Amino acid sequence: MVSHAISPPPPGAEAAALSRAVAAAIADPGVSRLIVTPPADSAAADLFLSQVVGVLMRHERLDVEVAYVPAAATRATRAYGLPHGEAAAKLAESGVAHDLPLIRDDAATVLVGRARHLGAAPEPGSGRVKLHGETYVDSERLFDGDVRGVVIEPLTEAPGVRARLDRLIPGGWLTGRAVQTGGTNLVVEREGELSPRPVKRSTFYRHHIDWKLVRP
Repeated sequence: MVSHAISPPPPGAEAAALSRAVAAAIADPGVSRLIVTPPADSAAADLFLSQVVGVLMRHERLDVEVAYVPAAATRATRAYGLPHGEAAAKLAESGVAHDLPLIRDDAATVLVGRARHLGAAPEPGSGRVKLHGETYVDSERLFDGDVRGVVIEPLTEAPGVRARLDRLIPGGWLTGRAVQTGGTNLVVEREGELSPRPVKRSTFYRHHIDWKLVRP
């Protein structure tokens, strides 16, 4: 096994720098594992991992294994049962990769931790408003009307993705291969990062090829 470390670009570097770094690493046919060390800021760690896996997907190199080495626990480490810190570094070197459903959206963005469908504020700085629309998980309707939001998470096994209403007291999950929301004021939050403008529809669904994550 030949591994290659992927670390954050220098401060101020554009996001494309990460794509170039990953593409350069996987251009070597001998590289079979990427060791992904995200920014120390845990809030940005899962976003960094999702961007790396997204490059593998777009380059059709999901045969490359991915080891995740965040400094602290994240939503993704909890979802996949992964360690962090020194234990994650040890696992990255000697652990075995497992196939997992790869969840992406219709903007070719990979989901590794959590996404939300939310209602856009009518004016900048006016605060969050309820989402007006509807969500389906496969053919089962999750809601129709006005809600605080919809929470979407990847699963470690089939069918691949789950969704629930965003409530102070969480309700039950619906699971399926796809979660689709349509709305009049829909914005998408991916790994904590909010999209800059509203969209009419957003779908997170299982990609036709799994990805390979190093797990205990």
